[in-house]
Amino acid sequence: MTSEPIRDPKFDHLLTPENCAFLLIDYQPIQVSSIRSMSQEELVFNIVNSVKAVLNYHVPVVHTAVNIATGMNKPPIQPLMDLLPDNPVIDRTAINAWEDAEFKKAVLATGRRKLIIAALWTEVCLAFPALDALREGFEVYVLADAIGGTSVAAHELALRRVEQAGAKLISRPQLWCELQRDWNREATVPGFMNVFDSWDDFNPEKLAKD
Repeated sequence: MTSEPIRDPKFDHLLTPENCAFLLIDYQPIQVSSIRSMSQEELVFNIVNSVKAVLNYHVPVVHTAVNIATGMNKPPIQPLMDLLPDNPVIDRTAINAWEDAEFKKAVLATGRRKLIIAALWTEVCLAFPALDALREGFEVYVLADAIGGTSVAAHELALRRVEQAGAKLISRPQLWCELQRDWNREATVPGFMNVFDSWDDFNPEKLAKD
């Protein structure tokens, strides 16, 4: 059982911890409470564990939310804030995060051309920056089972639109396994296993909608 030598992690065609960035957009209470394309509890479980996974591999995270300073919206849900205490939340007024200068500057500062995007809602805050990033030559990976829309139709139509534009749809386990790639990479195995929390142990009250 001999693994091949590790491919150049910066130029691998697959996702690696060294060639991608994770964009986390608008997981705020009002957005979570309006999701109708999947269970809100499952949505939170999925995004929280996805963030745990990317942190395990030290993938840079660009975190943004909309309309906090204006008082029109609240900060991101507490489980995400707890995971990212030292990661600034870029507050913006632009519906399309790609049209916010600070957000786009932070994305460019990562130096990564492969962008994994998770956002609420699929039809707006995921679709718009995904389409813009694709147009500017980035590779876009949509974390399809950790996002949601205001209806099943809105979610599915948005996924179809971004996929037709060139985005790649991926799942949480696919992302985690793609970053891990080999069980011989022992340093990240404990963190990999930790993201597979038991659903029975998950506390939906962590939604913290207050």
